[in-house]
Amino acid sequence: MNRTEFRARIRTSLANPTLQLALDANAERRVNGRIRAWESLPNWRERRQQAHAIRAEVIEHLEEYLAPFINKAKENGIMVHRAKDAAEAIQTILKITESSFPGRLDKIDANHQTPLLVAKSKSMVTEEVNLNHALEAEGIRVVETDLGEYIVQLRGERPAHIITPAVHLRRDDVGRLFHEKLGIPYTEDIPTLTNTARKVLRDVFLNADIGISGVNFGVAETGTLCVVSNEGNARMVTTLPPLHIALMGMERLVRNLDDLAIMLSLLPRSATGQKLSVYTQLVHSPFPGQQRHLILLDNGRSRLRNSPLKESLYCIRCGSCLNACPVFREIGGHAYHSTYSGPIGSVISAGFFGSDFVPLAQASSLCGACKDACPVDIDLPKLLTRVRAGQSETKKGASEEGDGLSSLSKIFLRMYSWIARNPRLFAVSQRLAGLGTRLISPFSNYVRLPAFTGWGYSKDLPGFAVKPFRASFRVDIGSGSNQSIKERKVEFNPSSTSESNQDKLKQFEDELLKVSGNIIHTHEDEVTNRVADFLQERGVNQIHLEPNTLDELILEQKGITVSHAPDPALRVGVTKAVCGLADTGSILIRDGEGYPLQASLLTEIHVAILRASEILPSLQDALPLTRKSKSAVFITGPSRTGDIEMSHTIGVHGPGEVHVFLVR
Repeated sequence: MNRTEFRARIRTSLANPTLQLALDANAERRVNGRIRAWESLPNWRERRQQAHAIRAEVIEHLEEYLAPFINKAKENGIMVHRAKDAAEAIQTILKITESSFPGRLDKIDANHQTPLLVAKSKSMVTEEVNLNHALEAEGIRVVETDLGEYIVQLRGERPAHIITPAVHLRRDDVGRLFHEKLGIPYTEDIPTLTNTARKVLRDVFLNADIGISGVNFGVAETGTLCVVSNEGNARMVTTLPPLHIALMGMERLVRNLDDLAIMLSLLPRSATGQKLSVYTQLVHSPFPGQQRHLILLDNGRSRLRNSPLKESLYCIRCGSCLNACPVFREIGGHAYHSTYSGPIGSVISAGFFGSDFVPLAQASSLCGACKDACPVDIDLPKLLTRVRAGQSETKKGASEEGDGLSSLSKIFLRMYSWIARNPRLFAVSQRLAGLGTRLISPFSNYVRLPAFTGWGYSKDLPGFAVKPFRASFRVDIGSGSNQSIKERKVEFNPSSTSESNQDKLKQFEDELLKVSGNIIHTHEDEVTNRVADFLQERGVNQIHLEPNTLDELILEQKGITVSHAPDPALRVGVTKAVCGLADTGSILIRDGEGYPLQASLLTEIHVAILRASEILPSLQDALPLTRKSKSAVFITGPSRTGDIEMSHTIGVHGPGEVHVFLVR
């Protein structure tokens, strides 16, 4: 990549009115949603600093935490592999596939055997290694199952955003795409478009030979893989196929479940404005008859960890810095021409992929909005200036001071550095600059930049002040209003009614309703009858039921047939909830007899039986309950998506309804 190509893409983005509308809508909703979500966490500032310290500790002693994580994961039955780069990661996946499906990788099959089918959930690491292209070159069919990823795959594009891959598209773009590729009548109705994708991808989930996912966090203490999603596709990919392969950047570790709770209180709030993602999945072991593999990818992370850009490895991939960045909000993700875009992408792209990506760091105003938005308080402006100064390794493993700057910029900065070190000369230069502004542009406070600067076609430079700062700034020492900045305090005023003081039951109910769930109060001796009445009102006479949850004799008497095995044709799944979370309205479902994870995933309607005595204050209190399960999931309302024009749509790959029968 060179600066000329980058500027050409910037011009193209700025001239695209559809893209500008899409980016404006995304930024406004995401930023406002993040602010509201953070305000719901009274101690978010303290948590943010805790998260920064956790990430710093892990990155500083990364190998010391990787060793127990790998050992514990192996004890749990997960096969762990390490890959030094993208090529090794791809070869590892192909070897796993060949050993699991001998002979199925032949590109030309004389017996016309159906090619291997991969159901893939959203993962930036797989984008980083260009996995889809590599697998398709071997005759393997790869289908992206996240709605946004599926849309951009059909268009032959890369994701335009870490969280919202199709952020650059409008509903009419998706309508035309589905009409051309899927053969449906043209429509701009977002629920119809979403339901179309659900129907197509349901067959992929049910018939996939391999599921491939990313990993949001690995827990060193327990060997756990944590995967968060909203649509339900990540659960499908990790649960249904006989072979699951997870790719994880080697830096994505936390020390223990307490650390994980802190990260999960910040990640969804920063990414999508939610208190907790719809599905927070904790994977410990493979299911019976399933193989589970984990590939830990380096691909430049070790090199980055030993560079001045080390802090960029603290990133938890929430995308909030992209939404806050005024440059990203104008040019979008594709202009960066890298897997990772925006402020964090400008840093790690240079660190991972070499000096070709150094020019990306010039696409920043250094306003600090990215640092303010970061949930782990990464000092992105500092890192961006380091990239600009050439403090990232080049392809040859060496770096040159100022490698990220143009020749003109280097000359200007050398002159500025020389002038700024001389106070008198600096004062004279300020006066001359102010005079020059008045001469060049007497009727405007802005000066048009020359085109060769890279911004002259679209940006104006604010004129220099007519008077130097010192001449304009006068302090009245006797005034009582001259409180120093150091003395000023910003107070956080939480709601007058603290959530921690509310009744847990009432708080749980309120939060569940906020996430589009439903609650039905009942008593121990009437719960089966109440559920039966609910089913009969819906015209349901056959359900997937977790054993020892309801009185099956009563259900049979009421004409309701019970199945304890997964059946995609069933509309309703009934499970026990291990506990509820008062502060998010979530419920915890663990694997066990009767396949409760499938009952809560494959059906259109999920009914959960929860005892009122099992409602806990928060995620941190409930995480220890997941230790002894092969897999567990915290469910926060029905599945949902916002991948088409940020339109909130209920019911994607998982259930569209969640009903909690609260038993007193």
